Amino acid sequence: MHRSAPRLTRILACAAVPVMLVVAGCSSLSGSDSKKDSGSDSSSSASSSQGGQKPATVDPAKYAKLPEPCTSVSSKTIAKLVPETKVKAGTAGKSSDTTSRGSCSWNGLDDNGVKGSQYRWLDVSFLRYESEQSLGVSGKQRAEDNYAKEIANTKATEGAKSVRTSPASGVGEAATAIGYELKKTGEDFTYATIVTRVDNIVITLTYNGTGYAGAKSPSSTDLMEGAVAAAKEAVASVGTANK
Repeated sequence: MHRSAPRLTRILACAAVPVMLVVAGCSSLSGSDSKKDSGSDSSSSASSSQGGQKPATVDPAKYAKLPEPCTSVSSKTIAKLVPETKVKAGTAGKSSDTTSRGSCSWNGLDDNGVKGSQYRWLDVSFLRYESEQSLGVSGKQRAEDNYAKEIANTKATEGAKSVRTSPASGVGEAATAIGYELKKTGEDFTYATIVTRVDNIVITLTYNGTGYAGAKSPSSTDLMEGAVAAAKEAVASVGTANK
């Protein structure tokens, strides 16, 4: 009895060793898997965060309103540039969204009898652009893009001859003067167009004219000077409308 008891104790102790090793091994494996899972979750979370980034926010458009097109050029300037104006208050263009676009025009024929007649036409148009938060594009950026398009469209006027462009200094934040000749109704018309941008608004002002019944056609220089003067007033009207 005394000899068998120690032997039995040794056998039980040896039998217990593999069990402990197995348990330790399982614990180690379990910890290893746990770390891997944790790292995988972190990587997945970071990837998800990067993939789901929202576009950077952009500032709201600076100008929320358009001026009334038919009062954007003073009556004094209209009387000077368009003698014998048919409708002194101007003729407003149709617009389905007056907060984004608007236009007005004036025309008149100064009849001098046997000395001939002078015809003049002036029109101004406004385009306002909102910021696009979903695209991350500001109203100013959109206006810059469309300012370039308006210039290209004017230069590509069908039938236009001797097209010439130059910067129009002192008009808005950016401005281009475009002059050309165009034959219509059997007469040679001279055109002066100013395309200008003031932050998120693009303004296109065109002044043209011709001489009838032997009267001399207006000079391109005089027409351009008149267009620049009227365009400056149109630009100023934007600030007044948004005070």
